[in-house]
Parts: sequence; structure tokens; C-alpha cells
Amino acid sequence: MIVATTAFFLPQNAKSQSNSKGLKNVVLVHGAFADGSSWSKVITQLQAKGYNVIAVQNPLTSLADDVAATKRAIAQMDGPVLLVAHSYGGMVISEAGNDPKVVGLVYISALVPEEGQNANAVNAAMPTTGVEKEFRVSPEGFVSLSMKAINENFVPDASAVERKLIYATQVPLAASAGEEKVQSPAWKTKPSWFIVATQDGVISPDLERYKAKLIKATTIELKSGHVPMVSQPDKVTDFIIQAAQKL
Repeated sequence: MIVATTAFFLPQNAKSQSNSKGLKNVVLVHGAFADGSSWSKVITQLQAKGYNVIAVQNPLTSLADDVAATKRAIAQMDGPVLLVAHSYGGMVISEAGNDPKVVGLVYISALVPEEGQNANAVNAAMPTTGVEKEFRVSPEGFVSLSMKAINENFVPDASAVERKLIYATQVPLAASAGEEKVQSPAWKTKPSWFIVATQDGVISPDLERYKAKLIKATTIELKSGHVPMVSQPDKVTDFIIQAAQKL
């Protein structure tokens, strides 16, 4: 059974445990072929710093369904929210980020739509990495990754144990979600941050750089594969905190 959101809350006195400035609410949005557990290392570090964190469990049945799940997570937060997304999740937060409680967006090796773009159009802007050759499409139209793609494209810089776990827990994406458009992307009106994964085997690093520049995001580059929150969680967490402290 798919659950709309999985919440990771701090104890009641958690806010008193942190001396850092800035907002305290962070909503994390995973991408295709993943689930909320992809953020587990980042979640524990953010919680230790006094942040209130929710990791959305996107059903990946449609962009609209994923946006709705993210909005429900945003609604659970008391106060302004920093919305963070990985990969396809960039499409989700570009739409859900229009929620008035959202005050900033962080994109991590993510897709960023322009006005009226869908995910397929975003990817078509530059040559692909070739990961699509390892897509496995079910008769119902849901796409998953082969073990080869997990090892070579998705998380080549993760441990063997982590790669097997990610393969086992991946959530297939409805292929039709790639055709759903974002009409008014939130980055047009809200400050943005971006992590470019320079060794990304799923989304072209050049496409990430192009989009980061387009949206005038505060940007860093990490020498990592597609999922830096698994392979370099300390740096990802630090970047999220830096964004939060600016808001």
C-alpha cells in the first residue's frame, strides 16, 4: 500500500537544541526510482541540528499525485518551509513550491521545468546519459531501473549494500508523468539553490548547470553520482542548512 507521506519529527524540545538562525521546517521530496528512505542520512543530520523534517513518500503515479502528496507534507509544517528535491522531484517542487508557506527551493541533481514544460521536454534539451536504455517498462506503463542501471548510472558511488537496497526499494514511475506540464514554476518568484552532480549518470551535468544558471540559483558542484544525499550526505546537509539560514 502506498502511503502519501512519511514524517520524521523532532521531539517537542528540539528547537531549543539548535542555535542556528533561519527557518526550521524542511520538506524533502524524492525522485523517480526512489522513496523517502533515500534521504535517511540527511534526515538524521538535519534533526540533530534542530530542524523539523518531513520526507514525502511520492506515489509516482502522476505528477499531480506527487504534487498533492508534497502539499500535504507542507501543510503539516507550522511556519515557513524550505522545499528540497532530488531528480524528478524538481518537477514536483516547481509546482508545489507555489504554496504560500514555501519560501525557498533546493534542487539536487534535479529536473527544473520552464514555463509549460514537462519532464520529457526538460530532458530533451541536451543529449541523454543513456540511462534510458536500461528502463524497464511494465505492461501498465510504469518505469523502473535494472540492477545494471542502479550500479552504473544511479548510485555508482554508493556501497554495494546500498545499491542493492536502493534497487529493492525503488518505486516505479508512471511513464505518463513525464508528459505532465508545470505552468507556473515556483522558482520564478522564490529563491533557489542547486547542487550539480558532476558525475551524474542519469541527468546530464551540463543540463543541471544550464538550469541552475537559468533560475539564478546559488550553486555548488559535487563530484558525485546522481544521488549525492546517499554518497555525500554531509555536504548535502550542509548546503540545505546554508539555504535555510538565508531564509
